[in-house]
Amino acid sequence: MLKTRAKYQLGQIVRHRKHPFRGVVFDVDAMFSNSEEWYEAIPEDARPSKDQPFYHLLAENSESFYVAYVSEQNLIADYSGEPVSHPDVEEFFDTFEDGQYHLDVQLN
Repeated sequence: MLKTRAKYQLGQIVRHRKHPFRGVVFDVDAMFSNSEEWYEAIPEDARPSKDQPFYHLLAENSESFYVAYVSEQNLIADYSGEPVSHPDVEEFFDTFEDGQYHLDVQLN
């Protein structure tokens, strides 16, 4: 069954359920939208369903910064109140308030 409503929103900080990283959501795909090669590289017993939202994250762990593509089932909200230190955060977001980033956009 296709889930069409994303649980997390742009600017929200999330953590991976199984792996030690966190990140800020900068884009959401309503369902899987990456390559088959990427999907098949995930071990079959850990492979998420494609029929759920997938999130693009500016991610960080204790060693590096990177962009991650993660299924909704593998994320949990981060309530630490701490910002993400990813160097590209300022390209997407303006301010950080109350544990959430706000988009750097201007409406006409």
